[in-house]
Formats: sequence, structure tokens, C-alpha cells
Amino acid sequence: MASRPLALDRDFISSRNRKAARELGADCKYLARTLKRKGIEFEAMLEGVRAFTVAVPSWGVRTGGTRFGSFPVPGQPRDLFEKLDDAAVVNQLTAAAPRVSLHIPWDKTDDPAAVRKHARSLGLGFDAMNSNTFEDQPGQERSYKFGSLAHVDAAVRDQAVALNLETIAIGRALGAKALTIWIGDGANFPGQAALGPSFERCLDSLRRIYRGLPRDWRLFLEYKPFEPAFYYTVLADWGSALMASLEIGERCAVLVDLGHHLPGTNIEAIVARLIRAGKLGGFHLNDNHYADDDLTAGSIQPYRLFRVFHELVLAGANPKKNFRPAYMIDQSHNVKDPIEALIQTTMEMQNLWARALLVDRERLAEYQRLNDALGAEMELKDAFNTDVRPLTAMARVRGDAAAAPLATYRASGYRSAKARERG
Repeated sequence: MASRPLALDRDFISSRNRKAARELGADCKYLARTLKRKGIEFEAMLEGVRAFTVAVPSWGVRTGGTRFGSFPVPGQPRDLFEKLDDAAVVNQLTAAAPRVSLHIPWDKTDDPAAVRKHARSLGLGFDAMNSNTFEDQPGQERSYKFGSLAHVDAAVRDQAVALNLETIAIGRALGAKALTIWIGDGANFPGQAALGPSFERCLDSLRRIYRGLPRDWRLFLEYKPFEPAFYYTVLADWGSALMASLEIGERCAVLVDLGHHLPGTNIEAIVARLIRAGKLGGFHLNDNHYADDDLTAGSIQPYRLFRVFHELVLAGANPKKNFRPAYMIDQSHNVKDPIEALIQTTMEMQNLWARALLVDRERLAEYQRLNDALGAEMELKDAFNTDVRPLTAMARVRGDAAAAPLATYRASGYRSAKARERG
């Protein structure tokens, strides 16, 4: 398939930036003076923001759905190539989303070389691959109704392992370096599944997949307390995932999905413990309020995401640790334009990352040493309440992206053009 040019004209983005340049410059000067009074250099902060990048999910460029259906928007991508086109728009406008995370078999391709070539033409690479053994596919020989990697039937487990090995093979051809596995296995009723043996079967399947992992790859285990199994899930929490990762191998780590926790869970504490264990593999970034786990990241609990980022900034400040967690968006819903939602999410994460960089770690540590609860809390709140939008806008401009990505996207007419082109 012939490569297509980038979706948005660079001159169009530049012209929009020029119109905003005077006001943005004034806002940046004001923020720089404010930060300097706190001993913070604006340019250093700018580079810190530019260093933060996140992967876009291939499934996130389409409307998702709930148990009650999906409501597609006009011009949704019809194939993997068009998914990459839409993902490239997010990166063009934010300069912070240079990789795409694929889901197999949803994104299965018989020509990974052509897919990789097209992605390169768009300035994109590939992040962790994701395997789907939580639903049946057309023509699938054996059903996952009662589980996959932990199924009582060895033939079903073999089929699930084979799908993961195929996902690795596709990922290698694309240049990916990690595999994420979420296992929905479990039970809806007491007595339905043997709790101990099901975990052992899961471990055995994971060991087989790990043996097929290239030496420069990592394996991420994703946990979730419930759904589709509502009574018992094999990997229901970070403790189970950590236990499994310790048994599987050194390159096996835990993936934290922000939506996969019960209400009130202290996720930043989980992150801190996994960092200590050297087992924090990465994140699926999203948000939730009740039980739905795929809302736009930062839309419900931005302060929680800020606190998680604070722990990550702390860990990254230690030069002795090879700390490189994978950051991936995992959201897909019905009521927003998918591209707009991804742009909004990426901007929100840029803002929250910048705020996490603003925390005076030495001052915070002193408050903590003195047991000054209010002083410590206010150190976090002062950083969180700082308006860093001029800073992140300038970081995008320095990366040849848009100062105002959402406004630029809407002015471009991209969605209308794709509706005409794709139907």
C-alpha cells in the first residue's frame, strides 16, 4: 500500500501558532517569572515536558462502546492503515504521541512490513503489543467462554498461548519490544473454579509465553479486580500480578491500568511498591468513576493522576536506576470524537506531568521529616494548582506541534474530510 502524506498540513499548524504567538509569549514570560521566584528554570521545565511521551492505542481512534452498544462517529478508520493515519494526527498536534499500541487479533496483519513502512512515513513507531484472549473471534476453534490461559482444558490453553506467540511474532516484524497480557479468566459463582489450580494453570501458560519472548522484549501482566469474572479473577490485583511476575522471570513486570482498581484504592502507593520491587512495567492511562475503566484520562480524578506522576518523577530522579516504564493510553468510549479525546488526554497528561515536575522534592522531604502534614500537602497542592498551560503549549510549539491542539484540529476539518472519504 502506498504511503500517504501526513494528514494535517504543517503550514496550517504553523499559521495557527503564529496567530497565537504574541499571547503565548506573554503568558510564558509571566510563568517564567513566577517559577524563577521558586528557583525553577522555565527552560529546564520545558525540556522535562518535551521528554514525556505516551503511546496511542489503535482501538482508541474508533468509538468504543459499553455493554449496551456502540455509536460510531462518521469517518472512523476502516483498517489498520487508517488507524495509523488518525494516530498520526494526535502526534502531529501534540508532539507527545510518537508510538502506537496494537491489539491482536483486532489489528492482525498479513503484511507487517507494509504497516511498519506506513507508520514510519507518518513519524510513528510501535509500543507494546496487546493480545486478546478474552473474547471469541469468527472461526475460532475453541471458545474462551470459561477462560483462556487458565482454562481447565489444555487445548484451550494451547490456543491462547499460540495467539500470544503470534502476537509477539507480529510485534517483532513491526519493531515493538513488549507484550501486554490481560487475562479475564475467573469465575462468576463460588465453587465454579478451583482458586489454587486456576492460578497454577495461568502461571504455566505465562511461562510458555515468556520462553517465546525475544531477549530484548518485556512481558507486562495487567490485573483487574472484576469483569468479565465478577466473583473471582485469576489476576485480580497488584499482589497477584507481582507474585506471577516474580515467578515468570526478570523481564516480566506489572502493568497498572488506572481504571482497574476498586473505589478508594491508593494507586500511587501501589506504584511506589512496584517501583521498589523493580517490577513496574508500565501504565494503561485512563480514568473511571464507578466501574467503567476507559474514560478519558484525567477527566474524573486529575489529582490522582498527578500523585501517580509525582511518584514516577521521584523514581526517575534516581540516576542509578534504569527506570523506563511504558506509558500507554487505554481509553475508548461513545460520546467524544475519538481523536479529540486522545488529543485532550495527551494534553492533560502533559499538564499533569509538568505539575509533577514542579514539586520541590527537598522541601517536601523536609516537611515529611518534621511530620508537617499541612506543609507537605500544600507543597503538592501548590504544584498541582499552578497553571502550566503556557509551558506545555510552548513545549508543543518547540516540537513543531500545535500551541492549541484541539482548536487546530477542529479548524482543520479533518473529521469532515474523513467522513466524506471513508463514509
